[in-house]
Amino acid sequence: MKRPNMTEPMTDPTRTAALHLLTAVLDRRRTLEEALDALPKLDLRDRAAAHRLAATVLRRLGSLDAVLEPFLKKSPPDPVRHILRLGAAGLLLLETPPHAAVATAVSLARAQKLTPFAGLVNAVLRRVATAGPDTLADLDCPRLDTPAWLWSAWGANARAIALAHQTEAPLDLTMKPGTEPPPGGETLPTGSIRYPAGTRITELPGFTDGNFWAQDAAAAMPARLLAPRQGERIADLCAAPGGKTAQLAAAGANVVSVERDPVRIDRLKENLARLRFTADCVQADAADWQPAEKFDAILLDAPCSATGTIRRHPDVPHLKRSNDIPGLAQAQDRLIDAAAKLLKPGGRLIYAVCSLQPEEGPVHFHGARLATTLAKGALRHAPFSPEELNTLPEARDADGNFRSHPGLWADRGGMDGFFAARLIKP
Repeated sequence: MKRPNMTEPMTDPTRTAALHLLTAVLDRRRTLEEALDALPKLDLRDRAAAHRLAATVLRRLGSLDAVLEPFLKKSPPDPVRHILRLGAAGLLLLETPPHAAVATAVSLARAQKLTPFAGLVNAVLRRVATAGPDTLADLDCPRLDTPAWLWSAWGANARAIALAHQTEAPLDLTMKPGTEPPPGGETLPTGSIRYPAGTRITELPGFTDGNFWAQDAAAAMPARLLAPRQGERIADLCAAPGGKTAQLAAAGANVVSVERDPVRIDRLKENLARLRFTADCVQADAADWQPAEKFDAILLDAPCSATGTIRRHPDVPHLKRSNDIPGLAQAQDRLIDAAAKLLKPGGRLIYAVCSLQPEEGPVHFHGARLATTLAKGALRHAPFSPEELNTLPEARDADGNFRSHPGLWADRGGMDGFFAARLIKP
């Protein structure tokens, strides 16, 4: 019998997977979701733990680097820095026992054929462990963890938004009409049901019966503001993963869901099947789509920078750049122009983005191309009344549009950042 080699490093599947996730996001610029899908087969508990660890590092990258920097005489290779970040996150943010955090980081370095750096990892993390979580208390963590271009763009709300990004988001559910929410949730003023961060939706009673779906409280607002009616013909453009389609179908509308991406439209169909809702799912680019009939109403949740979802997707600040925004705004204008041609006279359009960037929301809404569309009479702006936003009055901006951000409802766990405006076809 072959005796085990005691010099071989013991591998921890959680930290190995977390390192793969960090490398994919920070070095290869892949989304965290794509990186998760590419992981080799892994126990569900290890997979969830790896995701939590990598997400914690991404969420707190600036402050973790600030803690590590005084203990580094020169910059280590990227893989070594990632291992140090994982170890520091365990020590300072996830309450990993010091001996475990240090030992697993050293073993990970050896397993990744970075043995020459194992001593550095050991020494640095021991010093971090000695310094303890108080090292973070001396830092301006919200500022350090937010890229400068985002902080500048968010203006007076920057600190409140960045503070909300420091912690994992809760789970919000939208309930199917006539069903009871699972126990343990809080009913929010907008009607969403909120559960603590880390709640696994698949383990809640009623999931397999299709009684509810995950949808942030702010994300549920655009469909509610569209005010769908029984029997209306409504298009949901850029519809995946299907939460807003489900809201429209639950109200009794005849929904056509349009999605360009073949993978995402499959996910949309799977979600609708679980919820037992029907919709006509069309794979097409909404900017070029030409259906035979016009619509009573359209919901356009346009592709955007997604900076309003950083609480749930902490990879976003590391993947987006300020120079991405103008091109996204132009694509959004094209979609608005296309949607206007699909409406019946008197039809209404809700334009929405899960973005905190003014160029995609309030500023973009008054931008040159959209202003031209409004001036030509293809659409007119119809502000939301205070009564229409009475469940979330603080999200009504000066122009009567909907504008949420993660700093709202801070005592309840915040919400995603969304902008929504209503347009009417004369």
